[in-house]
Amino acid sequence: MAAARNQCGFTLLELLVVLAIIGFVVALVPGFVLRGQPQLDIEVAARAIADGMRRTRSEAVLRNRPQAFALDVEARIFRAGDDAPVRIDDGVALSFRTARAQLLSEGVGQIRFFPDGSSTGGLIRLVQGNARADVRSDWLTGLVTVDVAAE
Repeated sequence: MAAARNQCGFTLLELLVVLAIIGFVVALVPGFVLRGQPQLDIEVAARAIADGMRRTRSEAVLRNRPQAFALDVEARIFRAGDDAPVRIDDGVALSFRTARAQLLSEGVGQIRFFPDGSSTGGLIRLVQGNARADVRSDWLTGLVTVDVAAE
């Protein structure tokens, strides 16, 4: 019996504590690695805007009536049709080009999508650091494209 007590090894509790610490560290690493990467922030914001514009175009075609994609540059908020407003990260600078008739006020405008799939057209530029993305809506076809680039 005395020989069994002198054996080296770890208790189950010690192993569980070590596994919990390793799990905690592994969970934190992606947050530190991905934080502050302008290219990733820009791409995520551009894809969110493009998805909203595509949903708005689809709704116009499905409902057979015009739908508007609205963007407030100052507040960094966009609204796709009747969806809830979505906020863009504060670190991302926005600029918006659309038809003059679609400007609602200074820094607030919209891109209108029609039942045939066409739109009034527009360009939304996102910039953060050296990263840039352009989200475009073609006026003739209404197709939405995203161009992500590093300056």
